Amino acid sequence: MSAVDPAYVTAKPVNPAGLPTSYEHGNRLTAEGTSVDPILVEIVQGTLASVEMEVETAIGRTSRSPMIRDAHDFRAGIHDRQLRKLTGRSYSALVHPIVRDFPLAEMREGDVFFHNDVYESEGGIGHLPDLCVTVPVFHEGEVVAFVQAFGHHDDIGGACPGSMPSGATSVYEEGLAVPPIKLWDAGVPNKAALRIMTRNSRMPDSLAADLDAECSACLMGARRLSELFARYGRDAIETAFDAILDTTTETYRREILSKIPDGTYVWEDYAEHDGVDEPQLHTQRITLTKVSDAPADPENGRPAGPRLIIDFTGTSAQAKGPINHCGDYVGGNFLKKWLAPILRNLADTPERMAELDVNEGIVPLIEMRFPEKGTLLTPIHPGPTNARTFVILRLLGVLAGVVAKAVDGKMPADQETIRYTGVYGKDLDGNDYLMREVLGGGSGGRYYADGEDTIHVVPDSRNLPTEFTESRFPFIVERLGLAVDSGGAGQFRGGLGYEKQIRMLKDAHFMSIADRSILACWGVRGGKAGAPFQVVIDPGGPDEREVDALADAEPIRAGQVVRIRTTGGGGWGDPLARDPELVVRDVVWGKVSAAAALRDYGVVLTGSRDAGDLGFDASATEVERAGRAAWSREDDAFFDRGPGYAALADGATHASVDRI
Repeated sequence: MSAVDPAYVTAKPVNPAGLPTSYEHGNRLTAEGTSVDPILVEIVQGTLASVEMEVETAIGRTSRSPMIRDAHDFRAGIHDRQLRKLTGRSYSALVHPIVRDFPLAEMREGDVFFHNDVYESEGGIGHLPDLCVTVPVFHEGEVVAFVQAFGHHDDIGGACPGSMPSGATSVYEEGLAVPPIKLWDAGVPNKAALRIMTRNSRMPDSLAADLDAECSACLMGARRLSELFARYGRDAIETAFDAILDTTTETYRREILSKIPDGTYVWEDYAEHDGVDEPQLHTQRITLTKVSDAPADPENGRPAGPRLIIDFTGTSAQAKGPINHCGDYVGGNFLKKWLAPILRNLADTPERMAELDVNEGIVPLIEMRFPEKGTLLTPIHPGPTNARTFVILRLLGVLAGVVAKAVDGKMPADQETIRYTGVYGKDLDGNDYLMREVLGGGSGGRYYADGEDTIHVVPDSRNLPTEFTESRFPFIVERLGLAVDSGGAGQFRGGLGYEKQIRMLKDAHFMSIADRSILACWGVRGGKAGAPFQVVIDPGGPDEREVDALADAEPIRAGQVVRIRTTGGGGWGDPLARDPELVVRDVVWGKVSAAAALRDYGVVLTGSRDAGDLGFDASATEVERAGRAAWSREDDAFFDRGPGYAALADGATHASVDRI
């Protein structure tokens, strides 16, 4: 930690990057201090959450592709006419690119806008398979709000099925990029645009059906919000909107930012490969500065008082492969709302943490500073981006790590909870198929509890049901369970990842867009890193081989098994401080092996799991642990990155930023 330089707090960003943002956005709808009925605020807030959930439910029930309908990889959001996100149940894309290209005064009821162009989305869309629809809400002939949905669709063209070529070197290889267009004009669908999109997709029927589901659901949501305005009046509703966001700002200022001591803290983490170059450390660095008395910045809508400055200087150069993310648009507006949920871990209790929404109210509390164009977070068109999860998900961990340095480790250890795996080929009837799913992994141990098993970072997302996949695709799921010993050891253990085994009934190809196959989810404050991601084809068979985590077309023969093991979360605290009774319990539950109980925790077991009399020898355990060196804050690194880090860091066991 270092002291805060006052000049740094008042300095303007070096590179306010992005497309023109001269259109009005981000401002209040009512004057500061306008009186508001607190009961109406509760009604409006509840209605917004209800409408958002109703939109998502409608999409889930009427869409067609497994990624949308079954894996639930989509989100809805509600925004006001100043483009501010009002809801906090889901994250969502941005309305900014729509209003940039289509003035509010020219919009009509029944309009539906569409885009998926990464570089023209102003940071709200990360890769081309994420298709976004936006519907304006009208009251007395004027736009008063927006309902938006975006989801990860099966295929939008490009060099490989699924539109996520792991070796892409330009966005042109990744599929069809559509800048903001009017997909429905006053209730009339643009059939020509839809035909162009479906013609470019390997899965045209599911693409058309999913888009229809999303457009219809958002139009329904717009009608619901129009009814809310008609019932209470525009002035009252907009006053409630401001009150909702003001409450979020004040809550985070009082309950969250107050927990971070003033000062400057630095930490970094890495993506391990980009699909083109050899594996290396692609650095993502955050310098976090917390100030309690920052001056007001009305030009950027920032009030005086506590503020977090997140500076990404030191982030690696733009990658040749598709791990780049366009984060530097609209002052990092999307990234602020993407990263802010990590801060909720500073809440007084887990129950309070669950109550805290992330909406536009957090934006005034965070200032982001980006390096010049040409880095992982500031890529230059046409840099590829389809695997940008390696960056935006890693940034969640980087923020957690840098905050952990500020608060003596009272943050969770690392988790990496999204990767795309799948198979494609011809089904038993000779038709083309594509099966992809987003498998979760273990979350990090916390200073008060173990991590959770098989968590998905996308809210409400899930793995595909076995009954569904076996009935639709030519394979059998032979195992789906927890990956034993995958959670990082610690006083509080990391959560476990999945182990999934599928046996192919026909020749096919396996695909994977995944990270953390060399590096691992880091442990903190003496906790150990979790197990990395791994895919093995034909395990135990004559053709056994490990598959790269980035693969587009790995051949699998009929009868062969694919074994997928996802990452375990990092551990929190010294494993030698873990209650031996909990270690015995974990062995009984099959989460920790008997060998790991001794190796990682120094617990000497007695009896056996099979016989039902498993226990531990207290005296022998005490002797075993006494013979090992306990973790020391003064002598040891604060973070454990696992053995894979040394392979990419010239033998170093930890980075210079890993010590306190």
